[in-house]
Amino acid sequence: MKKFPGVTAATALALALAVFGLAACHGNDDDNGNGNGSQNNALPNFVSGGVRTQTYDGTTDDLLTAGLGKDGLASATPPAISNPAAPSAADLRRLAIYSNYRALVDMSVNGGYGRFWGPNVDLNGNDTLGQGMIAGKEYLAFADDGSGTFNVSLLVQIPASFNPDQPCIVTATSSGSRGVYGAISAAGEWGLKRGCAVAYTDKGSGNGAHELATNTITLIDGTLTNAAAAGKTSVFTASLGSTNLAAFNTQFPNRYAFKHAHSQQNPEKNWGTNTLQAIQFAYWALNDTYGTLNGSTRQVRYKRGDVTTIAASVSNGGGASLAAAEQDTQGWITAVVVGEPQINLNVPSQVSVRQGGVAVASFGRPLADYMSLANLLEPCAALAPAAAGAPYLTTLPLATTASIRAARCASLAVNGVITGGDVTSQANSALAQLHQAGYQTDSDFLQAPMWDSQAVPAVAMTYANAYTQSSVADNLCNFSFGTTNAVTGAAGVNPVVSPMLTVFGNGNGVPPTNGINLVYNLGNAGAADHRFATADASFAGAFCLRGLWTNGDARMTASVNAIRVNANLHGKPAIIVQGRSDTLVPINHASRPYAAMNKLAEGNSSNLSFYEITNGQHFDAFLSIAGFDTRFVPLHYYNLQALNLMWAHLKNGAPLPPSQVVHTVPRGGTAGAAPALTVSNLPAISASPGANAIAFGGGSVNVPN
Repeated sequence: MKKFPGVTAATALALALAVFGLAACHGNDDDNGNGNGSQNNALPNFVSGGVRTQTYDGTTDDLLTAGLGKDGLASATPPAISNPAAPSAADLRRLAIYSNYRALVDMSVNGGYGRFWGPNVDLNGNDTLGQGMIAGKEYLAFADDGSGTFNVSLLVQIPASFNPDQPCIVTATSSGSRGVYGAISAAGEWGLKRGCAVAYTDKGSGNGAHELATNTITLIDGTLTNAAAAGKTSVFTASLGSTNLAAFNTQFPNRYAFKHAHSQQNPEKNWGTNTLQAIQFAYWALNDTYGTLNGSTRQVRYKRGDVTTIAASVSNGGGASLAAAEQDTQGWITAVVVGEPQINLNVPSQVSVRQGGVAVASFGRPLADYMSLANLLEPCAALAPAAAGAPYLTTLPLATTASIRAARCASLAVNGVITGGDVTSQANSALAQLHQAGYQTDSDFLQAPMWDSQAVPAVAMTYANAYTQSSVADNLCNFSFGTTNAVTGAAGVNPVVSPMLTVFGNGNGVPPTNGINLVYNLGNAGAADHRFATADASFAGAFCLRGLWTNGDARMTASVNAIRVNANLHGKPAIIVQGRSDTLVPINHASRPYAAMNKLAEGNSSNLSFYEITNGQHFDAFLSIAGFDTRFVPLHYYNLQALNLMWAHLKNGAPLPPSQVVHTVPRGGTAGAAPALTVSNLPAISASPGANAIAFGGGSVNVPN
């Protein structure tokens, strides 16, 4: 290593590492002692701007439910804000925990809340924990390089039940583009019940919003201030400058910039690093709590590798966990358990994916490819007979939705994207293209609701901006984020109440969120909600987003290449769980090829088990909606099983069950009134899967039907 004159070896190491990469954790450096053989607990050098701490008694407020308890989280009425004109940090935290908890699991009793999962349910699946409030301490800080432009939120929760003699950490990297509490129900709850510290991060794509008309931004605790006054303490400030900001506001009033879309940093390339930083921050927090006090200085009790650490989360957080485990060659991570991971692959030529011995049509595509295609085709594919009877997941009248779908089919046909001389044949052509692109027939019923709910349009637009590193002022493909008229969809309207007041609590980081919508700027009557801007739901904008990938936009290509992973987990025990019906992150582009790549990369050293769940899809929160309740089962149930299986493996040496397909049984019944979920719907992951075993060999994966 290059020598730096006049500095210690530890400082030289920190200088040699990338400024914002995985920094050396000073508390673990051998020469960071005090002369008596012990080591001082020093903050990792990526922590910027100080650390906030708060202790919760588990009665009036707590780590898991923010004082709401099991019943408060279940309530359809959000927690009250004491001063709606200026919400406090405590109120915003409570709202964030409430909304993020509910966003990732089925909260209905018939669906399993309070019976199979929830704050009251213990690790054995029994209703023994009352309201489930958990006392403990939180540590909150930014990771940054000193510029204030990254400001990745890190949060550590240490429950009062933590056993310092048997230490453990569970990561809960946020799913989607959510804020720092984004995986509290997906991974945080299990970790807290287990008595582990939980290491959260918003991974630099969190719920940072900038209201451009008023130049208002959020701080790390969700409270608001002027961007100029905030300086380097803002979660996110759009890089425009006062002159350009004024000009933009004149031409595009009441628009918003969001961190994931508009930071111009391709934040996804750092998601693995951010997860590792959260773990290092958790080590520091544990040493700050349990290290021996020498005067005013805490000593290091836990060095790297001393704490059993499971990297766990779902969706984007699952992808971040896998990326972190691949990057980790120093022993921070003990094991990995992830659900429905969104991960972009560097697929070797030897890899192949089969189902029932038959090669799938396509596999291993990056999100930029499959999401832009789905955004273009789904409104039309929804009219295919194979998708008839799909769950309806929009507040729009059925006639309006039908008109949008037919118009999108016509525009696709006129532009040569699909074939057919009538709506039905055009819709069949659109659905066939999705099948050819690797979407399962199991996903047919979900093509309509994924677009109607705006999940796919929102992700397509946000990631296109992120991958092209576009500014909010670029209005990529003539899209923007803004407030709109609830009746006409017209953009540029002054909000009655600023969405910023509660965006930290209610927002998900990807509009539509908290009253901020996806706007197409070239609507027939001016800028409007993208669904109403033109008869075909802003086809030209969706066609443009697709073209960024198909035409090889250099910015997008470089960004996607920067996030591709190689599936080498360095022998760490790992579990991946994904639903076969996943329509947001298709299983052929995520878990199936990733598992095949891992077996190829690691050979006999691979400790990865992959569990594919039939009738499982991406959004458990939708399972209480008519049509979802009868057809699909909760993936969260199997994520919890996987965490328990991994714990037994790490602590008791129990072997992980081999890779397999788990054939579940939908609840059936009447849509909107499905019978209560029972264990008969949810067969266990088997130690001996027999004919349901997933086979690997020579880079191939064969998944039984």
